[in-house]
Amino acid sequence: MIVSPPQFKSNRNCHRDMEQKTRCAWSTKDPLYIAYHDQEWGRPNRDGRRLFEKICLEGAQAGLSWITILKKRENYRRLFQGFDPAIVAQFTDEDVERLVLDAGIIRNRAKIKSAIKNAKVVMNHFGGDEDSFSDFLWGFVGGNPIINSRKSMDEIVATTDISIRMSKELKKLGFSFVGPTTCYAMMQAAGMVDDHLVSCFCHSNNRIDQ
Repeated sequence: MIVSPPQFKSNRNCHRDMEQKTRCAWSTKDPLYIAYHDQEWGRPNRDGRRLFEKICLEGAQAGLSWITILKKRENYRRLFQGFDPAIVAQFTDEDVERLVLDAGIIRNRAKIKSAIKNAKVVMNHFGGDEDSFSDFLWGFVGGNPIINSRKSMDEIVATTDISIRMSKELKKLGFSFVGPTTCYAMMQAAGMVDDHLVSCFCHSNNRIDQ
């Protein structure tokens, strides 16, 4: 299964662009992927709604490439009402049928129903308090990003003890499509861990915008 961007298979670990910026090679030369790599992935995000979105989209990615989801992300945001848990939790069977027929997203019934179920869990356990939900997720890393020092793609893992624990806790609450690999992909995307290679200009130790 193809998982998060760092598991993207490449013959190189990093590549340099026309501006002489060295990036993780998984960002390829696709402008959308490059923007995601440069502006989002690995940068701490504590917005509860965006974290809910990341959980849903990482779950939707299962068995697919991330670029497939990334290209459909705006459609997901439109169809899932900006991933507002309060709204998504109210989706009905009719909404499921509507979404299954929409080619703008992955038309997988189980994944669509999972997003609705997960929204209900957020509402039931956090009362729609998105900050509380964010604090819960960030609590798994003690509230601060884990800055790794990966030198090559081969050093990047698919799961960790923390992602395994997060997966178990989320499942206890009632979340679905939140296996350890999905959780770690979300942690990478949300900047709970920085898995940019140390040679990449986006690694925490190399960024000049922090």
